[in-house]
Amino acid sequence: MNFMLLLFSIFTFVLSCIVMIIASFLSKKSILDREKTSTYECGFDPVHLARLPFSLRFFLIAVVFLIFDVEITLLLPIASILNYTNIFSWMFTSLFFLFILLLGLYYEWFQGALEWSE
Repeated sequence: MNFMLLLFSIFTFVLSCIVMIIASFLSKKSILDREKTSTYECGFDPVHLARLPFSLRFFLIAVVFLIFDVEITLLLPIASILNYTNIFSWMFTSLFFLFILLLGLYYEWFQGALEWSE
C-alpha cells in the first residue's frame, strides 16, 4: 500500500514537471518586433499611449483586500464545526487564526500599505 502511494506520488511529480517544462518552452515569444508590439490605428502611428499608467497603490490595496477576503472564507467554516469539536481546541484554533490575521493587518498598517495617498 505504501509502495503504491510512493509510486503514484513520484509519477505525479514527474508528470507535473514535464508539463511545466513543455509549457515554458511553448510560451516563449520568438522575436519582438516594434510593429507587432505597437498599437494599430489604421496604419498610422498611435496618437496616445495604449497602455495607461497603473497606480501601484491601487494594486497593493487590491492584493491586501484579496488576501483578507480569502481569509474570511477560511473563517466561515469555523462556526459550523463548533458542534463537532472540543470547545477548547475550537477556541484555541479560532483565536490563534484571528491573532495571525490581526498581526498581518497591523503589519500592513504600519508599513503604510493601507494609506491611499502619501
